[in-house]
Amino acid sequence: MELLEIRDVSKVYNRQTIALSNISLNVSEGEFVSIIGPSGAGKSTLLRCINRMIDPSSGAIFFQQTRIDELPKKKLRQVRTQIGMIFQHYNLVNRLTVFDNVLHGRLGYKSTLMGVLGYYDPFERRAAYEIIEALGLQDQIFKRCDQLSGGQKQRVGIARALLQRPKMLLCDEPIASLDPSSSKIIMDHLQRISREMKITCLVNLHQVDVAIKYSDRIIGIRNGEMVFDGPPAKITPKIIEQIYGTEAHELILSLDTLQSGQKSSIKQSEVAHAVC
Repeated sequence: MELLEIRDVSKVYNRQTIALSNISLNVSEGEFVSIIGPSGAGKSTLLRCINRMIDPSSGAIFFQQTRIDELPKKKLRQVRTQIGMIFQHYNLVNRLTVFDNVLHGRLGYKSTLMGVLGYYDPFERRAAYEIIEALGLQDQIFKRCDQLSGGQKQRVGIARALLQRPKMLLCDEPIASLDPSSSKIIMDHLQRISREMKITCLVNLHQVDVAIKYSDRIIGIRNGEMVFDGPPAKITPKIIEQIYGTEAHELILSLDTLQSGQKSSIKQSEVAHAVC
């Protein structure tokens, strides 16, 4: 079932800087979509247009068949409870505990007064604990967030977004600041969330090999234009060059390494099967 529809969306800054140019795409429920492209291509702008952190200059955006680019603030606030956002730099309140930061995922459901008072009912608190536990953070639950590693902070951000009970997660470079081990943990969690909870994930990534490994579908953006839309299996050196231009060489080497590893894994599996 279609969850998100983007029709000819463009974003222009200062009447001359084109960040997005006539982007159109549809995304289904439970789909894991990676958006790749060089720095400045428009990936972050696209995510921020989807949840109206910024307004598109033209075009239309539909979420669950509701046109959200024209919604007034009160109705937009209601829609945003269904759209979780995960940021590269976490956007946590460092002086607060893991538990308190995760509970902030419920603020969109509360009045301003209840939010200021920090009132959360027992069901919300229980749900927060269960999500924290599922993400392997139970030992850090009462630690201040400024005492956590980058990977732990990102899991707090994911937990906060999940407490919204969203239909879709927008993830803006969620592993850009993390080491390979922490990156794998985060991507494994996001993939599991998409597959098991049927939550749609749109993930901005610089790492082509990561996008190929985890995605159902990949969108390639260059200079604000969508230049590729297809399954990971269709990503070739020529496509990478089309998306990244002069940056493509190193990424093509990464792709070759990934494909060689996959072939080796297949051969090892065939050998093991033959032995058995």
